[in-house]
Amino acid sequence: MGRSLFQHIISRLLGLLGITIQEPPAEQADIIFSKRIIPEAEHRIPRRLLDDNALKVAYRLQDSGYEGYLVGGCIRDLLLSKVPKDFDVATDAHPEEAAELFRRSRLIGRRFKLVHVRFGRDLVEVATFRTSHDNQVKQDDQAGRQCDSGMILRDNVYGTIEDDARRRDFTVNALYYCPKDHCVYDFANGYQDLQQRRLRIMGTASDRYREDPVRMLRAARFAAKLDFTIEPASEKPIFELGQHLSKIAPARLFDETLKLFQSGHAVASFTELRRLDLFRYLFPQVEPLLEQDIPEMPVDTLVLNALNNTDRRLAQNKSVTPAFLFAALLWYPTKQLMEKLIREQNMPQLPALHEAANQVLAAQVRTTAIPRRFSTPLREIWELQLRLTRRSEKSAARTFEHPRFRAAYDLLLLRENSGEALDGLSQWWTDYQTANPDQRHSMSQQPATAERPKRRRRRRAPSNRAND
Repeated sequence: MGRSLFQHIISRLLGLLGITIQEPPAEQADIIFSKRIIPEAEHRIPRRLLDDNALKVAYRLQDSGYEGYLVGGCIRDLLLSKVPKDFDVATDAHPEEAAELFRRSRLIGRRFKLVHVRFGRDLVEVATFRTSHDNQVKQDDQAGRQCDSGMILRDNVYGTIEDDARRRDFTVNALYYCPKDHCVYDFANGYQDLQQRRLRIMGTASDRYREDPVRMLRAARFAAKLDFTIEPASEKPIFELGQHLSKIAPARLFDETLKLFQSGHAVASFTELRRLDLFRYLFPQVEPLLEQDIPEMPVDTLVLNALNNTDRRLAQNKSVTPAFLFAALLWYPTKQLMEKLIREQNMPQLPALHEAANQVLAAQVRTTAIPRRFSTPLREIWELQLRLTRRSEKSAARTFEHPRFRAAYDLLLLRENSGEALDGLSQWWTDYQTANPDQRHSMSQQPATAERPKRRRRRRAPSNRAND
């Protein structure tokens, strides 16, 4: 009699007697680790799709007496018939040992030491097999450190390939390709999870998310990118542990935000982040506006249109910039604060916009750091939203010549297409760009009521010298 059938019969008998057994939480169900070798005839990864430079690195490691495997996302994507963005290599050689084997290499990182091997413009990342942090690792050890909440502060504790598989975040990322026998090594049933399009975290989900809260964002990103379903046991703790993202360095969250929204699946990532209640930890000023119904500020529609626009541009192999992404996502918090400053402090429009931008960006960088090379053009895009309302001939000509005009025009177009009442302003600028000089002159003629009133000369008081 099978074990599952025996357990079923016992549970039914206990149920008839009125006895219930408390089932262990689903998230505590551990993954059974057993090595499975998947031959090339089964996995069918075309060798022509493997990166030559990554193979060179793996072969050099193996020829020098070390292990060397292509690992992680590149193997996952190849098994899904996708083109990998980059290729990573895993080895049992310590970072210093691996770096000595390659002339154009350098060690990077303190929290997680890696070796970067450069081939012209291409870069291959080499990571040493990691193992779990145990009681023998002291808190002041330079190899590995964890804080009281369980978050890993330093992760340079090395082990075997089996140990490394256990340290991976999701089972579908724990697949190793050996260049010598062309087999895929699977230690956590990741190959089957891949076939079933299931995302499952390694080990106990709550512990793994506490070790590195960014794994929750990675879960949302992989689910969106791969169109996978997150296993319930891997998903449930996310709703309770999202606040741990506040412990992550803003610079790292900025990088993760770009991966979520500038990799071709921005709309799906946004939907998944909202479903998992994680978006609020990346954009805390935008989240409250998404939950409000303000007709003059269609925040949800603008965000979706901006992300759709990003996905479309990437699909067309066009460039995208974080400056425009953040300008669109943070526009309505800035606009709302600007209007409040005008209303309550009687500030002129442009100074109110500058002050609102300062406050909104100061609050945002505490969550996701925005480098100055992006925050400066972002501010210019916002300022141009005011200048685009001025249609006089000289003002329109100066605005049209501004280096950020195109990005500002795109945001204006998104605003009006999202439902913001702008009285056809985006269409006016669309026509202006294709008009000849005579037509632009005609378009720029404003009604007398809209012209700036002429300054009246002050009359001098009559002189009394003649009466002196």
